[in-house]
Amino acid sequence: MNLIAVITTVGSIEEARTMATALVERRLAACAQISQIESVYRWKGEIQRDPEFRVLFKTTAARYHEVEEAIRLLHSYELPAIHAFAIEHVYAPYGAWVEENASRTAG
Repeated sequence: MNLIAVITTVGSIEEARTMATALVERRLAACAQISQIESVYRWKGEIQRDPEFRVLFKTTAARYHEVEEAIRLLHSYELPAIHAFAIEHVYAPYGAWVEENASRTAG
């Protein structure tokens, strides 16, 4: 299994839900988790502190570029944070479920 978690942040719960639903409906991700966070970052020379929503998508490494493109198209930010990390250890039946539900066709 070559599973990854792709993460982005958005400014509203509505945008997070829309993005999560779209990627799961398109089978780009098996699931999406939404968490409310506070971000501190430098933007255009100023320190910003903003409430945001982190969206974590569980998918396969093979789908990364399609997931990234979908996030970019749906995202409202000028420069969205989009990054991924490998899921190194996974309960095998759960991993199989992610692979099946993040595939181009139903399993």
